[in-house]
Amino acid sequence: MNPQLFFAFIVVAVALACTPGVDWAYSITAGLRQRSFVPAVAGLCGGYVLHTLLMVAGLAALLSGLPGVLGWLTVAGAAYLLWLGISTLRSWRGASFSPADAVGKPANQLRTFLQGMGTSGINPKGLLFYVALVPQFVSPEAALPVPVQSGLLGLTFVLLAGTVYTCVALLARKLLQSRPGAARTVTLASGIIMVALGVVLLSEQLVPLVAGLTGQA
Repeated sequence: MNPQLFFAFIVVAVALACTPGVDWAYSITAGLRQRSFVPAVAGLCGGYVLHTLLMVAGLAALLSGLPGVLGWLTVAGAAYLLWLGISTLRSWRGASFSPADAVGKPANQLRTFLQGMGTSGINPKGLLFYVALVPQFVSPEAALPVPVQSGLLGLTFVLLAGTVYTCVALLARKLLQSRPGAARTVTLASGIIMVALGVVLLSEQLVPLVAGLTGQA
C-alpha cells in the first residue's frame, strides 16, 4: 500500500472516530448499564466489519447507487435509533455503576452486542462513509489488489474505532462511577442524541417524499 495514503487515512479515521456521535452515546450508555462494556464496543466494531465486507464485495457501491434501497435502509436505521434512544431515556433515572451492580448475564451481553452491531451496522451514514472515504486512499498502482487494500483500510478503521470507544467507555466509567447524578445526566444526553439523530434521518427521507407527493397532487 501507499505509505503516505495509509498514514493520511489513519489521521482522518482517528479524527472521525474521535467525533462524538451515536457510537459514543451507545458506548457510554452501555458502560453505565452493564458491568462489562466489551460487548457494546465489540458490537459497534462488528457493524463496521459488516460494512467492510460489503465494501470489499462491491455491494456498498451498488447500494449507494440505488436511492430507493438506501432510503429504506435509512428509515430502518432511524426507527432503530429512535427505539434505542427511547429505551435509554426510559431508564436514565436509574443509570449508575458501582461494585454492587449485578454481573451481566450472557443473554444480556449478547443483546448488548447485537444492539451495538445494529447501531453502527444499520446506520446508512456508515455505509456512505466507507463508499465515499475509503476509495480515496486506495492506490491502483500499489502491489496489493484494490479489494485487499480496501479491506485493510476498513479493518484499520475498525481497530481505531474500537480503541477510541474503549477509551471513551473506560473514561466515562471512571469519571461517573462515584457520581450517580452525572451518570444520569450523561445517560439522558445519550438518549437525546440517539432520538435526535433518528428524527434527522427520518426527516431526510420523509420530507422529500411528502414534498414529492404534494407536488404530484
